[in-house]
Amino acid sequence: MKAAIKDTLKSYNLRQTDCREGILDVFMSKEHALAHADVEAQLTEQFDRVTVYRTLKTFVDKGLIHKVLDDEGGVKYALCKDNCHAGDHKHHHDHVHFKCTSCGLTTCLDHVVIPSFILPEGYKRVETNLLVQGICKECNL
Repeated sequence: MKAAIKDTLKSYNLRQTDCREGILDVFMSKEHALAHADVEAQLTEQFDRVTVYRTLKTFVDKGLIHKVLDDEGGVKYALCKDNCHAGDHKHHHDHVHFKCTSCGLTTCLDHVVIPSFILPEGYKRVETNLLVQGICKECNL
């Protein structure tokens, strides 16, 4: 896993720091979106809140992770599975996020496509977010 983390940081032209490696390790070990507080909790207070926030922002800016809006107005982050790059998150326009009302986890449904739609004249789409809520496959057993 350590080699994959280093290779990933290198492929996104990111300097290898303990914080970046730690945060990327957290994301690579989870299948669901994480809030800032979730990331902090996983790192057992190794890094201060501002450093974690700046690292998350850098990862979003570079296309390594993407923001996931949740139903409570907060922001979570998920690892990009596409080959996203700085300023070009390919998935913003083409996949759905699912929040389980039982366990509370939010996951990317990469193969569920957001239906196409036409905005009224004068409107320009910059980003599209679709959050579906229900019971995930783990809780639905």
